[in-house]
Order: sequence, then structure tokens, then C-alpha cells
Amino acid sequence: MAKKKVLFISQEITPYLPETEMSIIGRNLPQGIQERGKEIRTFMPRFGCINERRNQLHEVIRLSGMNLIIDDTDHPLIIKVASIQTARMQVYFIDNEDFFQRKHTLFDDEGRYFSDNDERAIFFARGVMETVKKLQWSPDLIHCHGWFTSLIPLYIKKYYHDDPMFMDSQIITSIYDQEFSGNLDNRLKEKLTWDKIDSIDIEVINNPNYINMLKLAIDFSDGLIFGSSDINKEVKEYAEKSGLPLLENQSEETYIDAYSSFYNKILSEVVNGAK
Repeated sequence: MAKKKVLFISQEITPYLPETEMSIIGRNLPQGIQERGKEIRTFMPRFGCINERRNQLHEVIRLSGMNLIIDDTDHPLIIKVASIQTARMQVYFIDNEDFFQRKHTLFDDEGRYFSDNDERAIFFARGVMETVKKLQWSPDLIHCHGWFTSLIPLYIKKYYHDDPMFMDSQIITSIYDQEFSGNLDNRLKEKLTWDKIDSIDIEVINNPNYINMLKLAIDFSDGLIFGSSDINKEVKEYAEKSGLPLLENQSEETYIDAYSSFYNKILSEVVNGAK
């Protein structure tokens, strides 16, 4: 029987970014799932603070070169890759000069979120999906980590819903304690409709703040995981009321096995026609 394929899409992965709860999971979980018999691919943004020389990133020419149109503007997609040798694992990086060359991740020196974080999230979501298509690698399960990936479930279910590469993919969203204040660009809904996404499907982000971005991700996911022990109360209640399969926060010692079992549960429900 062919190995199940799991696509990991993470906002943070160590050693490329500092160690956090999310970046450590982003590093160790794919390796653990690979060791448990599944095939994996892993993606993250190529934030400008990542040292390319130290981490031995290099561009994958055959995957780069596509232009993605966001808000009626072309943005070239650049794909880079690096290897974590001890894990026998590659990490693909989504890059673009307009969005990911600044020497910070999502906020500036004074802690203010970048005004174009909405477009950066759109570019990242579409960049991952288009690269996976070029790889001709159809994932059985997609696991998203971090609010920056919160548009991916929407795109899978609405933009790529009839694409053979993703038609049968199940989506799990991990929710962390990573709340930001303020809103993303109020034109986010308008920008998404450029990709023929119906405004009715995205009414929850009429006010595009952290809570509503996570609600949007929940609306289009097939399973949820609480990646932190302390997450936003409103988001937690929304997740619990969604009726989706939900895995509570796990300890550092148990989470890889627990996640693996949860993946199998989601995938078996598809096989048994429960989805």
C-alpha cells in the first residue's frame, strides 16, 4: 500500500527562526511523522531574517519563475530549499522580493505588524499550492501551523476544490497562542475575490483581525489541534462548537504519537465515507 502523504505548512520552523512552541513543533513533527511511515513535504516563508548562507538555502530553478497576481499586481514566485540532514528532511521556502526580503518576520522593529501582511499571507498560500502542483505531489493530508497559514484551508476548499491534486486532501489547522492586535488590511476580502472566492464564504473576515482569521481557517478545515495550552478564549469556543474532530493540547513527550493517531483518524473517516 502506498504511503500516505502529509504536507506541513508552517509559519515558523527552527533552526531557521528562533525556538518557539510552534517552530519546535514545525521542526520535529515532520521528522516524527516521517519516521512513523508517512511521506512528507514541509513549507515555510523565506523571511528576510533567515541567513541563507548559514542554513544553505538555494533556489530551485525548475520550481521558480511563476508570477502570482495579487490585487491586480504581478509578484514573481521564488522557491528555495534547505536540508535538515539529521532529520533526512527538506524544507521548501516561499520567497519574493516584495514580500519577504525585509529583515523581519511579520512586524517591524517597534512591534507593529506590516501593513501588507494580508497580501503576504495570500502569496504564501498560493505559492505553496502552486509549488506542490509543480512537484506533482498530491497530499492526503495538509497540516497548517500559525495564523499566517489561515487562508490555506479556504484556498484548498474554494480555489483549488476541483484540482485533482487537492480534491481529496484533508486539512488540519493547529491553533497557537500567537494573538496579534489590530486588523489586517480592510480590503482583504476584496483581494480574495480577485481569485474568484465568493464574498459570502468569507463574511467572517469583514473585520480581518486575528480572531476572525482563525475562525475562517476553522470554517474550511477538517480537523483541529490546540497547539498551545493557552489560546484565545473566543477562538477556542468557536473551535469547540464547530463539531470538527479536535485534539486537545499535548505534552512535549506525547504530541508526535498523538498527532499521528489523529491523522490516521481523519484519514480513516475519509476512507469510511464519514467526510
